[in-house]
Amino acid sequence: MEVIVLGSGTSQGVPMIGCACPVCVSPDPRNRRTRASVHVVMDGLHIQVDAAPEFRLQCLKEGVDKIDLFVLTHGHSDHIAGMDDLRRFCDLLGGRALTVFTTEEGMARVLSIYPYAIMERPVVRGYPAFKLAEMPAVMELAQGTIQSTLLPHGGAQTIGLVFTERSSGRRFAYYTDCKRLPGEAIELARGADAVVLDGLRPQPHPSHMSIDEAVEAGRTLGAGRVWLTHLTHLTEHASAEALLPDGFALAYDGLRIAV
Repeated sequence: MEVIVLGSGTSQGVPMIGCACPVCVSPDPRNRRTRASVHVVMDGLHIQVDAAPEFRLQCLKEGVDKIDLFVLTHGHSDHIAGMDDLRRFCDLLGGRALTVFTTEEGMARVLSIYPYAIMERPVVRGYPAFKLAEMPAVMELAQGTIQSTLLPHGGAQTIGLVFTERSSGRRFAYYTDCKRLPGEAIELARGADAVVLDGLRPQPHPSHMSIDEAVEAGRTLGAGRVWLTHLTHLTEHASAEALLPDGFALAYDGLRIAV
């Protein structure tokens, strides 16, 4: 299994507009963060999780040219605003609609933002087409299994995902945009080979885990390796990563994880 972190940043991105702090002007490319999303390749099946505002540019930069399955973790703008650019992947599917697996809230948001795309096939070649479906607790596929759980994110809930590749048995968990890990989420991801976990900033936040909270949550998982994502400009990559305990690291745009 391969995981590509397309974006590792928060809703404002880094650098932020009108900010000249040391992180926003840093020459370290790991401090340049587009909005958070990942692309998972599981036994040849290409799974895209979320479509950030920079989705098209992320795909071009990282060479993502195939999507078989799309999951929207929740309907916030930084995760949904790039979905119109999924139109190219509808073309590559032979002009079929791309199924969007999400929550009821996510389906309502897609319907309100992209009403022109809710159909079985694009109106004409080059247009997007989406079929909306509720993300099941367990999705059995020829290439493996995707399990889902709900994570608290302020007044919303986010889909947390655990991927198990059939051929290797390797497991990857993606828990973004959450304030804590409920017991079900911990059990689902326990012992995963790799985890990408929400770790917004050093300071506490009402709907995201801070870096310290993420480290504490990550330890409960007993994972092989944990990367923190959805980072703000309050976290300088090199210096913050140096303070993390063994087994933890900071994600960055373009990070590739061989699971």
